[in-house]
Amino acid sequence: MRQLFWGAVFAITLAAGSVAQAADKPLIKVKAGHLVAVDMAPLFVAKESGCFTQQGLDVETVFFANPGDNNAALAGGAIDFSTNPFTLPFFAANSGVPIRVVAAAGGWGAIEVVAQGKLGFKSMDDVKAYIKAGKPKLKFATLQGDTLELILKREFSRLGISEQDVELVYFNDLLAMVESFRTGQVEVLSHIKPYTTDLVINRGATVITTNAKTYSVTTPNTVVSVLDKTLRDRPQIVEAYLKGLVCAAAIINKQPEKAVAYLSAGNYFRVASNVLLASITAAPAPISFVPDTVAIQSVVTELTKLGYIKGTTTTNDIFRLDMIKSLEQQ
Repeated sequence: MRQLFWGAVFAITLAAGSVAQAADKPLIKVKAGHLVAVDMAPLFVAKESGCFTQQGLDVETVFFANPGDNNAALAGGAIDFSTNPFTLPFFAANSGVPIRVVAAAGGWGAIEVVAQGKLGFKSMDDVKAYIKAGKPKLKFATLQGDTLELILKREFSRLGISEQDVELVYFNDLLAMVESFRTGQVEVLSHIKPYTTDLVINRGATVITTNAKTYSVTTPNTVVSVLDKTLRDRPQIVEAYLKGLVCAAAIINKQPEKAVAYLSAGNYFRVASNVLLASITAAPAPISFVPDTVAIQSVVTELTKLGYIKGTTTTNDIFRLDMIKSLEQQ
C-alpha cells in the first residue's frame, strides 16, 4: 500500500511539473491583419478573452484601412494571417501569390443595404416601385468592384432595374461613404455592420437587404487567409489560430454581452455598446466558419464578367476548409 501511495504521489508530482513546464512555454508570436467589420469580432474577442493565449499564441492585430494593403502585407510576409473581403484572395492568387483561404472570418449577414428612413423602404422591391413611379433618381453609395457593389447589381438584375434608373456614387473610403449617408447626400448605402446598425438605431435608416438575403446565410463578407507555405510548414499554428476563433465564437454566440465588453475594452469598432450588441444579436445565424463556396464562386464569376477580376482562379484552387470543418465537428 505504501508503494502504491508513493507511486501515486510521484505520478501527481510529475504531472504537475509537466503542467508548469507547459505554462512556462513561451507563446508563439503571430501577426493578424484585418479591417473592421462585425464579422471580424471573433478575431478581436479571441485576443481580448485569452482564447488565443490558451492555444499558445500571442496574436498581434494589425489594422489596415485598405484591403489591398492587407493583401500585400500577407504576400510579403509582414503578417501571418489576413482577414479580408473574400474577393481579395482571388486578386492575390491571380497575381501569383500562393494564398490559401482556411475559414470564413466569423459571422453572417455582415453586409447591409440601408435606405434613408424618410423614404419608407422596407425592401429592394420598394426601390423598384419608387423607380416605376417616376420619382427622382436615387443615389446609391458603394465601393466599385467590391462585394458592396455586387450586392446592388445582383438585386438590380433580380428586379429588372437598369443602372440608368439610379445613380451609383463610388467611394474609396468607407468612412466617407457613411458620412455621405449621414448628411443626406445619398439615399441608399451599401456598407457593413456595425456601422449600418448605428445608422438604423441613431439615424432612422432601414435595412432593405443583406448579403444573407441576396446570396445565402453563410455567404461571408470576409475570410481568413494564409500563405500556402504557412499552411504546409506550420499547420499547428493555423490550427491553433482557428481554435482561438472557435473559442471566441462560443463566447459571442452564448454570451453576447460579455463579448461586447471585450470588444468595447479593445475599442475596435468605436460605436456604442448598444449598437454593437444589436449588430451581433441581429445576425441571421450563430457564428460558424465554413463559408458557402458556391455563392462565393458566383460572385467571383460576376466580377470576372465585369472585368474587375482578371484571371481564372476558382474557389477549388485556393480554399482549404478541411481543418476548420474538422474543428467545428469536434
